[in-house]
Amino acid sequence: MVYNLKGAEYIELIKMLKLLRIATSGGEAKMMVEGAEVTLNGNPESRKRAKLRPGDVIQIFGKKITIEP
Repeated sequence: MVYNLKGAEYIELIKMLKLLRIATSGGEAKMMVEGAEVTLNGNPESRKRAKLRPGDVIQIFGKKITIEP
């Protein structure tokens, strides 16, 4: 799966989870991150507002999401 920033510099992790409909709400997205279900570039990510930039790779529930410019 790919997420395109469409010219933006970055997107916050919980916003991306909502936009891709992995989470149905901001609260659910926060719980996913707090529950250590998300990795960023292979490392557990606990920052809900982590700034995702081109080249970053997120994994959650077996899905791999690559951030593109």
